[in-house]
Amino acid sequence: MPTVKTMPTVAAPESAQAAKPATAAMPAARTIKNTMPAPPSATAAKAKVAFGTLAKPAGHRIVVYGTGGIGKTTLCAALHGPVAFIDLDGSLPVLGPRLAEQGLADNIVPVEGVTDWKSLMAALDADGWDEIKTIVIDTATKAEALALAHTLKTKPTDKGQYVTSIEGYGFGKGYVLVAETFNELLARLDRHARAGRNVVLVCHECTATVPNPEGEDWLRYEPRLQNPPSGKASIRLTVKEWCDHLLFIGYDVDVKNGVAKGGGTKTMYTSERPHCMAKSRTTEGAYLLDGTFDWNSIIH
Repeated sequence: MPTVKTMPTVAAPESAQAAKPATAAMPAARTIKNTMPAPPSATAAKAKVAFGTLAKPAGHRIVVYGTGGIGKTTLCAALHGPVAFIDLDGSLPVLGPRLAEQGLADNIVPVEGVTDWKSLMAALDADGWDEIKTIVIDTATKAEALALAHTLKTKPTDKGQYVTSIEGYGFGKGYVLVAETFNELLARLDRHARAGRNVVLVCHECTATVPNPEGEDWLRYEPRLQNPPSGKASIRLTVKEWCDHLLFIGYDVDVKNGVAKGGGTKTMYTSERPHCMAKSRTTEGAYLLDGTFDWNSIIH
């Protein structure tokens, strides 16, 4: 704030001083009153920190992936129920007898009428989920295909033209648009998780090269979701960061001299291994799927 100086006092000439009575005093110097408001104190300008309590337990966000036919859908049918299945791959009619034999048929509530991206979003936004404990989308790989079809149908290029392939947008723009569309699904699943429901994405698998700054690269299993070479707009990596549990199911194989042997046993991996992408916020174990596996060991 600028400082306002007072008017200087000027001494009178000696003759003038002699002419005046000794008791005469110079008039007080004139000052200018500052009418500008004072600045707020530093303490008042700071925002207060808000403290609260721990939020109520939310549902778990789970991704299950593995080789086709290894039992991903059956395993998800055993989650805390009722389990609402959005069966994009059409596997439930085929698996019905097996699920009934294992006593899981009554735990499943199929969600009807989902045929494209728009109806998938509408189903997740609809009412009627109050009694549901778990939502399974089988598969996220097919959901990504629906997101791609919806993007091509609704998103024109910068020139206002519609294209028939993701490459038609040019310079990787199509991958960005599809990733933005897919994020709408994750946002809706987040809302269900905050409401206390478990949400599950079942994925097919693929093999991918892992860059190794310290030596040779290698191959491992990863979810089959969009992952451009540039690394940008990767739905695969976004889903990995988004979920609480990324679970890989694989057959147990023993390899000697280039020959693989196995007895058909299966293991679920919950932490990163050289051969698979995986993680969990609650466990680091590997679980043999021999009929004794219990989801409570992961979902506390």
